[in-house]
Amino acid sequence: MAGTRSASLDDLRSVIRNCPVIDNHAHNLLLSSQLDAYPFESITTEAQAPALKDTFTSLSHIRAAKQLRELYGCGADEDWDHILEKRADWLEHRRDELHRKCLEGIQSILIDDGLGSAEDVHPYEWHSQYTVSPCKRIVRIETVAETLLEEILENTTEDDIASEEYMAGTWVVFTEAFESEILRALHNPEVVGFKSVICYRTGLNIEPDYEECVLKVGPSFGHYVARCVERQNYRISRKALNDFLVLQTLEIISVRAADNDSLSKPIQFHTGLGDADLKLVRSNPAEMQGLIEQYPLVPFVLLHSSYPYTREAGYLATVYMNVYLDLGEVFPMLSKDGQTSILRQALELSPYSKLLFSTDGHFFPETYWLATKQFREALEEVAVEYVEKNALTLPQAIELGKAILFTNSNILYDLDLSLTIPSSDVAPDQQSLTHNPKPNPSSSVNSTSSLDTFIQNYPSTRYVYLQWLDYMGTLRARILPIAEFTRIVQSGSGIGISRGNTGTLQNDTVTPAVNTTGQLYVEPDLFTLRKTHTKDPLPSASVMGFWRDEDGKAIKECPRGGLQLLLDELETEHNISLVIGFEIEVTFLRRADPSSPPTDRYKPLTANHAWGTLTPEQVYDALPLLAEITEALLDISIEVQQFHAESGPGQYEFVLPPLPGLEAIDTLIQARQVVHQIAHTHGLRATLHPMPLPGVGTAAHAHVSLNSVDRKAVSESKEMAFWVNGVLKHLEAICAFSLPEEVSYQRVIDDSWTGGTWVAWGTQNREVPLRRVQPGRWELRCIDGMANMYLALAAVIGAGLLGLRAGEGAELSAKDCPHNPSKLSDDQRKEYGIERRMPKSIEEALDALEKDEELKHMLAESLVEDYISMKRVEQKMLADMEEGERKTWLIERY
Repeated sequence: MAGTRSASLDDLRSVIRNCPVIDNHAHNLLLSSQLDAYPFESITTEAQAPALKDTFTSLSHIRAAKQLRELYGCGADEDWDHILEKRADWLEHRRDELHRKCLEGIQSILIDDGLGSAEDVHPYEWHSQYTVSPCKRIVRIETVAETLLEEILENTTEDDIASEEYMAGTWVVFTEAFESEILRALHNPEVVGFKSVICYRTGLNIEPDYEECVLKVGPSFGHYVARCVERQNYRISRKALNDFLVLQTLEIISVRAADNDSLSKPIQFHTGLGDADLKLVRSNPAEMQGLIEQYPLVPFVLLHSSYPYTREAGYLATVYMNVYLDLGEVFPMLSKDGQTSILRQALELSPYSKLLFSTDGHFFPETYWLATKQFREALEEVAVEYVEKNALTLPQAIELGKAILFTNSNILYDLDLSLTIPSSDVAPDQQSLTHNPKPNPSSSVNSTSSLDTFIQNYPSTRYVYLQWLDYMGTLRARILPIAEFTRIVQSGSGIGISRGNTGTLQNDTVTPAVNTTGQLYVEPDLFTLRKTHTKDPLPSASVMGFWRDEDGKAIKECPRGGLQLLLDELETEHNISLVIGFEIEVTFLRRADPSSPPTDRYKPLTANHAWGTLTPEQVYDALPLLAEITEALLDISIEVQQFHAESGPGQYEFVLPPLPGLEAIDTLIQARQVVHQIAHTHGLRATLHPMPLPGVGTAAHAHVSLNSVDRKAVSESKEMAFWVNGVLKHLEAICAFSLPEEVSYQRVIDDSWTGGTWVAWGTQNREVPLRRVQPGRWELRCIDGMANMYLALAAVIGAGLLGLRAGEGAELSAKDCPHNPSKLSDDQRKEYGIERRMPKSIEEALDALEKDEELKHMLAESLVEDYISMKRVEQKMLADMEEGERKTWLIERY
């Protein structure tokens, strides 16, 4: 196992313990003057009045009391009265500190501020001082309606009630005012959703037919008004009227969603567990199935784990795209076994992309602290168990933790927040690119936990290669003794290099891109930490790095960091993640005498050779080498799905598994190192040169799949916008990165299965540069092994983002071509929108990139300008060489 990937469960535990949480459902804290108005022991039970006295013998209370002793710093044996005394001391002398401690780790709270009056609780925005990001509002529709009716009915008399005209007018005034308030909330960026407590009032068997509901509501409204006037109580508890409020809200927000061709703001429903005011048999969310079907554009959030109806809620979240299950309130209301049982029940059927974290925190800050603490404990236990039982892989379990704690709510409520996990031992997509690499004592322990585990697993490791890929695709490295590497990780810093080093060529030739002023820092990304293969000359590990500036901030010009920023934008703005599968095409060459003529300087390892063959020469000369490479890769946890002979002499292919964007490229680079180094131990040169021998073309095809972050299929309109109206539109400029050398264009030919010479796409068509393998999965064929893959894929994603920004419904610039474009007439090509040729040289590609202002902006213009400048100096240098010298120079470097 390799690096933090082998730190099996430590990475998972670190993510679950440290990932910031988005609390998707909670309530306001009490004003200090109201703290004594509610019994503190109610924090672990829905019991009230006489039933509350028995809570002290419940497992939930006993556990919470133990944890509160930890929170307040009490002795282990102190009883409840002592706990209350300690709490009172905190509230009197350290109230703000208690609030901060209890809300620590919460990124944002989505607050239903319909619980408690304005005279009793703090306003929702007050809570933002204790969260990383501002808190937002959830509008409780019953509170809106009751407030409006109290104002409208303020001067109503019994004579008014007897007047049909008055009642009809009052109904019109109320419905218009209610609609205005809901519309106002829809347009208010501080409001991210709605909430109904109809479960408490009349149950979840809501009439799903709007017209039928309207017919029933008249008499119900009259009875309600009469009661309000008589009792001065404006609580709405008439079924027809309660049903109407829900349906009217759904109608309003559904129409708005249809106008925008998107999902609306969500609406939350109390389901399941509640106090004695609730009729439990009416709280089963299964009652809502007809309603959910009626409003497919409205996301329904089933609150409070729907306990004890969690499985019913899980079913709804599984079969309906617009249903989500909140996992709140059972923390801290249930025992620990009950809580883990709830998580398992939710995961029995529900996709974890449909599960949301909440505290249901209310009145007392300790409710937030207990819920968050207990939820993390239960989630860790369940996730670790699933990994150990092989129900989930480690990356899947890590993704599950992030999704439930943060990502799902971030996407559902359109919060546009960035996830920053306070630990550098997690994957790049699990932490921000803008964290400060300078010493941070509060996070140093977390940041070294996976490194400590790695060292325990591989105690012989004495050195670490800290690596980065420069603009020219050259792998640069600093070699650090393990003690120094540990110091860097513990300090949260990186190694300093001159900014000028980013502007030099493969042989350190200076270019106009060199900036002799300034420093950047290469910060190790511990998620990429791997032991090296057994034949490495050092007992070592390798790790990839990010570039940071002197203030520790991300540098967009960093090929790796810039790619991650684009991946983040694709995920947050369009709910799309990428999975990439690479093929390593490589030619194994024997070096001849250096004095040999240039044409004879290299010979293929195997000459009796064809695609997919195993001749005796291949079996005995090549197969042991291929097997040794595959075993070496497996030993460092890089899986090879298959390997086989390619069509050229000495040419073979290793197929790597599909992986998330950045991880796929990191793995590709580390795998290539193994291929090159193992070959060298056999006196061979393994080269990625696109034309190492006459007629032997070598590519580096990338299979890119578009996946929805929330596990839903990416729509065909998004797919086509990304690939056809985005990537295809900018393909000539992309080639400057994907086909980065003059020799690369020797493969841009027709009738050779290399992608052809026309800018086109086609399903299962290998004579076009963009092959659609199947819906959502595409093969980029115009790419070879000389490319800096971070830059090449960044260009592809940047272009795809431009296509998405232009709009999903835009007319396609080209059609699916089922033919070899070179065999079509001009008119036939025009029918498929094929009118442009691929670049014929690197200079044409660089010219296209230089003119492509949109793509330059996506990639950072300074990066593109430096890259173009460097490539032109490089091309002049190569052009001045003799042909044989040039080929040798490139073969020995790629």
